[in-house]
Amino acid sequence: MAMKPDTICGVNAVAALFARRPDDALRLFYLSERREVAGPWCAALAATRRPYRMVPADELAKVAGTPHHGGIVVVAKPRTVDVLDLLAPPKLPFLLVLDGVGNPHNLGAIARSAAFFGVRGLLLHEIPGAAMPSDAAYRTAEGGLEFLSLWRTRDLPRALSALTPHYRTVAAELEGEAVPPAALPRDRPMALVLGAEERGLSVPVAAACRRAVRIPGAGRVQSLNVAQAAAVLLHALV
Repeated sequence: MAMKPDTICGVNAVAALFARRPDDALRLFYLSERREVAGPWCAALAATRRPYRMVPADELAKVAGTPHHGGIVVVAKPRTVDVLDLLAPPKLPFLLVLDGVGNPHNLGAIARSAAFFGVRGLLLHEIPGAAMPSDAAYRTAEGGLEFLSLWRTRDLPRALSALTPHYRTVAAELEGEAVPPAALPRDRPMALVLGAEERGLSVPVAAACRRAVRIPGAGRVQSLNVAQAAAVLLHALV
């Protein structure tokens, strides 16, 4: 079954796509006020005989599937997310891991923070209800997803066991033996694992991590939104 194309909206997201995977751009649509910024991308498409067109706002909203398109939309080949190779996992200074984060806007916001802080890899737990790269995630990420290498796994506890020889696996948790970020050793690469918005990490995933980290707060509310927590922890740890 063929995957549907990616619909990438907004100047920053479109710029990141042309910077990282320009050959995947299939066609470009834009409003008249975006004509100047769209010019170089139109030229790139024209050189390879791919279409581009200035359109009215109502037509652009139909192409984008949302009125929140930022005045420019590129339809692109769908990005493939590779299955994590347990025998040869990626070796990076820092790997971000998401356990069943379901809201695509949270996925996009996390990717934006990860790219901002220089993270290069993101591992997604591909379970029912988990968000994967989508139009909404790309729009919220503001180009951040394009700067991350992406992997997926359907067995995150097993994947974390495979990562353990290469990374210090750290679960983001609220209680138990979780320590503040400053208390974590920095002597080896780290894989930070964040859980779903409502339930946090699943028990098997938390058990597969060697350490746990928490964000100290005033105690007036229980926790931060997962995208907010990701930004705070990435700032502290990367």
